[in-house]
Amino acid sequence: MTATVGPRSVAVPAVDEATVRRERSSQSFWTVVVGVPAVFSVLRLGVEAGGELQTTLLLVANVGPVNLVAGMFTTAARFVSTGLVAVFAIGSVLGVSAARLDGFRRPLFARWLDITPAWFIGASFAVAVATWHILYLPLLLPALAATLQLSPQRLHERRVPRILLLALLLGGYYWLLLPTVLDAWVQEELVAVLLFVAPPLLALGITGPVPRLVVQPLAVGTQAAVLAMLVWAAVPVITSPVLPLTVTTVDDGTGGTEDIRGHVVTTDDVNVVILQERGGVRYVPVDRVGGQVLCPTEAELPRHRLWVRDFHVDDSLLEGLGRRVRPVQRLDAACRTAVPG
Repeated sequence: MTATVGPRSVAVPAVDEATVRRERSSQSFWTVVVGVPAVFSVLRLGVEAGGELQTTLLLVANVGPVNLVAGMFTTAARFVSTGLVAVFAIGSVLGVSAARLDGFRRPLFARWLDITPAWFIGASFAVAVATWHILYLPLLLPALAATLQLSPQRLHERRVPRILLLALLLGGYYWLLLPTVLDAWVQEELVAVLLFVAPPLLALGITGPVPRLVVQPLAVGTQAAVLAMLVWAAVPVITSPVLPLTVTTVDDGTGGTEDIRGHVVTTDDVNVVILQERGGVRYVPVDRVGGQVLCPTEAELPRHRLWVRDFHVDDSLLEGLGRRVRPVQRLDAACRTAVPG
């Protein structure tokens, strides 16, 4: 391709349309990965402040970036990794399916997977392993099989050794989880039983390609479902607190005490500033503070009575290892009796 500039002709290299599409997909992917956490951090402060401008400014002035990063990682890492794992798994299946169709444009998730470095995919799965609740960790097996297109045929080219390897892997998996599955069955936790039993079997047949007639409907449906799931998952991320929940015992001035349940924003030589759990800011003189205790939020309380080899199913691996180092103490009575707000 040439262009005429004055009396001279300048050669202009032809632009590959596929390269342009790949660059646009790369920009959109990294914009989502980098920009979404930053937007969530700002929204979290506004929601935490109850939508009040002055309270938001107070939090902005006292909540440092380290707190925001730590809070974002501990609460949002599992949701972000869930979205990325879903994108990679679906994109891989759709990619190998679309490759069989002439003139069919590759789906969005497949294009995102094409431009994603292998190290980033591995890091996403590693974060998911560390931060997902143990109850949902088996779902990573079909997701990994779909992303890497790990069909049973790739284990071994010969049939008998392949069956033996599958039997060994499945046997070890079910031996590890058999006590938990039996407890879940006795407690009538059928969802837990399904989450522990079904994913390895699903991983055996989840690789692509899918039939030609369902490629396009599947691409539209799954991509819309994942994006909707991310929007739905954003709600608990935005509403999670960025400050620890405490109960502060103060002298009420009449010889009694008052328990204030909320988040300590800052402490100086004069006041302890507390953002109450149900809204409003209290300035309590330091000399009236009698004590403070740290309390778990409602979302942190366990919902199941199931364990996997001494790890609670409502914990992540990081949380489970942390409880081994620092065993959880008895819940303080003030956390039970303090009236929110």
